[in-house]
Amino acid sequence: MQSQRERSEVRPRAGWMVMGKRARPSALEVCKIIAVFLSLFPSVSLQCKILKCNSEFWASTSTTGPEEEFCTALRAYNSCVRRTARTCRGDLAYHSAQHGIEDLMSQHNCSKEGPTSQPRARTPAQPPPPQLPPDSQERSDGPEVCHYERSLPRHTAPPNYTHCGFFGDPHLRTFGDDFQTCKVEGAWPLIHNKYLSVQVTNTPVVPGSPATATSKLTIIFKNFQECVDQKMYHAETDELPAAFADGSKNGGDRHGANTLRVVEKVPGQHVEIQARYIGTTIVVRQVGRYLTFAVRMPEEVVNSVEEGDNQDLYLCLHGCPANQRIDFRTFRARAADAHGLGRTRSGTTQAHGFTYQSAKAKCKERLPVEDLYFQSCVFDLLSSGDINFTMAAYYAFEDVKMLHSNSNRYHIFEKDAFPGNAAPRGKDLLSLLLLNCLAVLLWIECCAVHL
Repeated sequence: MQSQRERSEVRPRAGWMVMGKRARPSALEVCKIIAVFLSLFPSVSLQCKILKCNSEFWASTSTTGPEEEFCTALRAYNSCVRRTARTCRGDLAYHSAQHGIEDLMSQHNCSKEGPTSQPRARTPAQPPPPQLPPDSQERSDGPEVCHYERSLPRHTAPPNYTHCGFFGDPHLRTFGDDFQTCKVEGAWPLIHNKYLSVQVTNTPVVPGSPATATSKLTIIFKNFQECVDQKMYHAETDELPAAFADGSKNGGDRHGANTLRVVEKVPGQHVEIQARYIGTTIVVRQVGRYLTFAVRMPEEVVNSVEEGDNQDLYLCLHGCPANQRIDFRTFRARAADAHGLGRTRSGTTQAHGFTYQSAKAKCKERLPVEDLYFQSCVFDLLSSGDINFTMAAYYAFEDVKMLHSNSNRYHIFEKDAFPGNAAPRGKDLLSLLLLNCLAVLLWIECCAVHL
């Protein structure tokens, strides 16, 4: 599988390969080349204003001067081109200017860090524009490697997006669309790959009950090329921050920093984290006293496992360990039988304030389709009595509709819950059939020998 770094290194450097290493192109040569593009594509100057950056650079370097002045002007030119990224990113002239700046900086040994100057324009200088806030859309368009889909090689199939959700008592929908109900008390990893790690901590809902729910969530986004610094997001009961742990709302000071953003949708209740550099969206909610988690992630990113890393414990990828799973169907059958007999497991008519029938009626208000989201709602009301779990199941399904790429797979029904079970049974039947055929052939051969 091709890494994002490898993809970023195969981008063509069109328009500037005419410059040899020995040539030290002047500003005039730079402008001549760009002028060719502008004459071929006149609409470029109208759409993205790249001509303004070019003319300012021309004005500032029209006379020869010390190397330091040229580098200063080149950095100013680079800043101007970067400011046009929002409107120019699809234009050849813009991309040629980008690569040309890189070549000139390399040839003149210019540092990307250092002072910049306003160009010595032939017209009176205009006052500088007001400084934009860190999260401005102006900075959101970083290098192509910081935009997952744009960094993919041309003519490749669109990425396959997958979904994982974790909510309620707790219920897990894996990247493979398995639906499980688990115990998993304490700290457990949901996701761990080359780009990010997610860990949840589950605590008992009711003392003495096996029911648990998520009270803490930690997400670590790892350093990635020129896109983002390492960032940590931490949430727990009654503390759903609108920023990363260091107080920032984006990926730091790198060029592609705004391809990682924390967006507060509903204060204290709903946060969305957009990581466009890896094509990932994460939704964190607090419903009642507990947290829910949902993610949309490209399959390539899901499977970007560190070499030698054991993925068996990462719940979103492989599900809960067998000894941590709760038999959802058996629990429901017992609850239904208890309701039919007028009692619950404890011999009373209600469990935590809900009968099986009243729990179904309550869940039906928000979840009209009796899929596994509906069944998980019923399970949670019976096991905890916390009516907020109704909303947890409802929002988990709403997140599926927003994040899952296949509308035919929004609902998961009981017959679909364990699709892996059918395949082994089919293989066993096929093996048995082949063995029987082999036995018959051997019997025929033996008979022929004796005759």
